Parts: sequence; C-alpha cells; structure tokens
Amino acid sequence: MNDTTSTAMDGLFLYDRSGRRYPVSDRRWRGEDGSPLMLSPVPGPAPDRIDTSERSLWRYQAAIPVSPRHRVSLGEGFTPMPPLDWDGMRVHFKLEWFNPTSSFKDRGVAVMVSHLRGRGETHILEDSSGNGGSSVAAYAAAAGMKAKIIVPAATSAAKILQARAYGARIELVAGTREQVSDEAIRQSEQIPYASHNWHPFFLQGTKTVAYEMWESLGFRAPDNVVLVAGAGSNVLGCDIAFRELLEGGRIDRLPRLLVGQPEHWATIADTVNGIDPRSRGPRVPTIAEGASIAAPVRLPEAVEAIHRSGGAAVAVTEDQIRTAVRKLASRGLYAEPTSGVAAAALDRFSADGTIGPGETTVVVLTGSGLKSAEKMAAVFDIDRAPDGESHP
Repeated sequence: MNDTTSTAMDGLFLYDRSGRRYPVSDRRWRGEDGSPLMLSPVPGPAPDRIDTSERSLWRYQAAIPVSPRHRVSLGEGFTPMPPLDWDGMRVHFKLEWFNPTSSFKDRGVAVMVSHLRGRGETHILEDSSGNGGSSVAAYAAAAGMKAKIIVPAATSAAKILQARAYGARIELVAGTREQVSDEAIRQSEQIPYASHNWHPFFLQGTKTVAYEMWESLGFRAPDNVVLVAGAGSNVLGCDIAFRELLEGGRIDRLPRLLVGQPEHWATIADTVNGIDPRSRGPRVPTIAEGASIAAPVRLPEAVEAIHRSGGAAVAVTEDQIRTAVRKLASRGLYAEPTSGVAAAALDRFSADGTIGPGETTVVVLTGSGLKSAEKMAAVFDIDRAPDGESHP
C-alpha cells in the first residue's frame, strides 16, 4: 500500500460489473468493460469507533477508506434531522443544505477529493447540472486544485455563480444532460475525471448520511428512508452503509428505500416497476433540475438496492412537486424543487399505505431553495420587480 491509503483500506479493491478487480490506487474511474466501479465492502463503524469530538462526517473515519493525512474538509456532514408533524405522522427530515455548499453532494465530494489529493492530482474535471459542480469547485479550492466544470447551458445562474466564485473554470454545453456527460468523458482523456456519478469514492462519502441516521436514532435503523433520485447516489450510499451496518451486526434489518423521481425523468422508478421509460414519450424539462437524468450510469445497482431493501419507487408530477415544496415551506423548510420530489413521494407512499402509522421514517432533503431562486419564485408565484423587491 502507498501513502494514499489507510488501515481502513487494507484488503480493499475496486471492481466492475464483470467482476474484474482493480487496486484502490488505480487512477481509472470506470472498468475495462466500461461499467462504473464499486469499492469492496468496508466494515461499518462500531459505536465506540465513532469520534464524537468530530462534528462532521469524519467522525466515521474508521469506515471511510481515505487516509486522514489527505483529508479535505469544510465541515461537511453531521446535519440536523428534526422530527416534524406531516399530516399526523412524525417524520424526520434530514436537512442536507446544512452542508458547506448547501447540498448533500459535499459528502461525496469531500471523500472523493481527499482520495484524489492523496493520489497527487492537481487538476480535476466534473460535469454537473449544478450542485455537484459547485461542490467540486469548492473542495478543489480547499485542496489547492484547479477545477473545470462542464455544465448544461440551462443550469441555474445561482449555481453557476457559486462554482465560478470558487475559482473553477466553467464550460457551458448546449443540449441534454447526457450530452454534457459525453463531453466530459471526451475531455477526461486529458484531465482526471472527478465525476460524482462515476467515481467510486463519491459513494463512500454519501454513505455517511445513513450512518448519521443510525446514530441519531440511538443506533437503530429507521423503517423507511425516502429519497429523491437523479443518478441515485443517495440510494446507493444508503444501501452501502446500511448493508455495512447489517453485516457488522449493528442493525437487524435494512430500512426500506422509498424513492421518488420527476415523471418524465423516472428511469429508476420505471425500471423498478417494470415500465419501459421510453413509454413516457419525449423528455420534458422539470422544475426539479437536479433529478433530470435520463440514463443513470448506475441504474442496475440503484434498482437492485431498492429491491434488496424491500422498497419502492414512484414518479411524481410537476404539480405534486410544487405542492410538496410549498408544504415543506409551511413547516419552515425552504427546500429546492429537487428536494420537493422526496416530499411528494412521501405523500404518495403515505396515501397508498406503503408507510404505515407508527413507523420511523426519514426524508432526505438534498438542497436549499436559496440555490434555485428563479424556480422557487415560480413555485410561490412571486414576481421579481425591477427594483429588486419581490411582490406576490
């Protein structure tokens, strides 16, 4: 092992869908078969291995396969999880906008950039519809790296501004999210690719949200975790962490992963339910831009994770997303429309009896409404006046 590894990485390896193994120190971001890489299982943390003096996701350093000496941290993780009334149910909301760039992406990016820093990288490339790019730009700045972010031309101006502010070079690409990804993959021939959708160490950061649920609930698993999915990284992160905890005897069952997606971008949900995603017709822009991914690169893994947990997935309409955003705000939670997909799914799963009374449910709200000002104004039917004042 070289100095990019820690004792937590002893015996670990990367593998692709064909089962071929690669060293964790390998610079590749996908397998020889073209499929995304996964990391072999890491032992879940025992309660006495949690560093309670660390108020960030690095309290679980014992289960994060990155050497502490290469850590790049802005205080990500350890986000609040208040219980609130939701139509007579007590539901915990995991507020991921308390992360440094106001998005859950900081968890995965912190671990991924720490890994890349340990490998000696000085320049990284990312493609993103917004939050992922902002996060990579922030952590690259913290690590002293140069970052180039390729984004769809239609990305929220606030998210592009945030990435530029961190010093990242921004390239706008017209076309679909998949066309943006294709351009990034082409450029990855010259620049190390730090894709939050492809890089296996990103999932090693996202999994910590599940560790926090477990710790916050008195070292118990919830019955249900409700999530929005675009590429499905939170679905996969929760699956990885809860399986690590189960295999280590820390919990006695997996929580059900209950997933929502915008109806015209519901590839994961449709596949779970045996529906051909093409049957929905042309893709229609959604207010939940962060979930507008037509072809998730880890689709089979996300579907398997949902099935393995005994979970379910639904497609929600634009009206249901808007209603959910307003409903969250009425409880003091200013969540961006992408997060509203999870709340809309919560309503669906509650209405059809999937979530029963008395069950412990956690809803992950992935990002702040402050990052989607234009779309939030549309949801609340507020016009921006020329003088900067807002008028209903």
